[in-house]
Amino acid sequence: MLPVIRCDEHLYSVPKIDLGKGDIKDFINELSGFHEQFADCFQRNESRNHFFKYMSGQFSPIERKSIEPIALAVKDGNVRAMQRFVSDAPWDDNKMIAKYRNLVNDDLGSPDGALIFDESGFIKKGHDSIGVARQYCGTAGKVDNCQVGVFAAYVSEQGYALVDKRLFIPQNWFTDDYFKRRIKCKLPADTVFRTKPQLAVETLDAVVKENVLPFKYVLADCLYGVSPEFIEAVEALPDKTYFVSVPKDTLCWLKRPMAITKQYLWGGKTRTKTVLVDPDSKPISVDELAENINDYFWYRRKVSEGTKGPIVYEYTRRQIILSAAGLPQKTVWLLIRRTLEDEPQYSFFISNASASTRLKTLVWLSGLRWAIEQCFEETKSELGMDHYEVRKFTGWHHHMLTCMLAHFFLWHLKIRLGKKSTVYYATAA
Repeated sequence: MLPVIRCDEHLYSVPKIDLGKGDIKDFINELSGFHEQFADCFQRNESRNHFFKYMSGQFSPIERKSIEPIALAVKDGNVRAMQRFVSDAPWDDNKMIAKYRNLVNDDLGSPDGALIFDESGFIKKGHDSIGVARQYCGTAGKVDNCQVGVFAAYVSEQGYALVDKRLFIPQNWFTDDYFKRRIKCKLPADTVFRTKPQLAVETLDAVVKENVLPFKYVLADCLYGVSPEFIEAVEALPDKTYFVSVPKDTLCWLKRPMAITKQYLWGGKTRTKTVLVDPDSKPISVDELAENINDYFWYRRKVSEGTKGPIVYEYTRRQIILSAAGLPQKTVWLLIRRTLEDEPQYSFFISNASASTRLKTLVWLSGLRWAIEQCFEETKSELGMDHYEVRKFTGWHHHMLTCMLAHFFLWHLKIRLGKKSTVYYATAA
């Protein structure tokens, strides 16, 4: 969802890709010019040609956009050669992603841009693809046999694009039972287990170190919102604001309870511990807090236009003190969203935004994560992001990188042509 409220300089609407077939007179020539920028990322001219053909196939009208259908559909395509290209041929991935993010900055870069982190699942039938396991798949909304990637998207008033990806490798893949599969899938020997928030932190660190994409906000869902490692990584960056979802059982206080540090002896050594002065000053859940807020404090806002009319929620905010192990921690904004039903459903978000931040800014941020969901929707429905049949670690990354580039290419065409668009509103996540 994208809130309607947007008035000052750091609140913007996000356009959509709305190119029609008649908008581009010489699409293939334009695509060729785009590909020329990555020519030095491949060692052989054959690979450059395969790269162009593979992406051309992603834009084609064929129903299934995996390697074999693409190779059979494009001129002079060769199935085996394209399979080798995607899964085994050398690509300078680091150079490609660096070039790519520079292009994203040229077209979409904004000092008020946001980085959004989320994962996407890819259902698989077999057990031999790298990282496949029975795990929660957001695409299916349940536990299923799938691969899961952790992605970062960039969004600004100019548009949105995926800017990095990491394949989540479940922990059991690092056991002796999976040794042969790791070898067969060519998982790099130095790969170690990383949680999804840790993969997101790696991506965040890479973007910050590269210092190409300007951004002010970092957005993510509950998985990252409850990760101290992820939150600490964002807090370590100057002048960055995070806005993340949290579960309803998150504990907090509305007023900071007094705590003192006591000394005690244990095993002949002096130790310290922090305790509440008033042991009855228990934290409450954000869910309990929401249910006890008077209707007077809720603000009704239209956030999108649905197929059956406007979609409306009510919002309120509070500054809260988060609880960790029963002790007061940092002070943050809590934004609460509720539906208009007799028994409303609540959603909760926290942010380190400044104390002067207005409600409309928090409401706006609550809808901005829509952009990465739209990236997934468009790359899967239009470009075959989830059609791949590669099994190797490198093949997965090459396919995802190609999808990212193809999706951005459409944004570049829209921006290059100066095509106007209306604001896109999506329903709430």
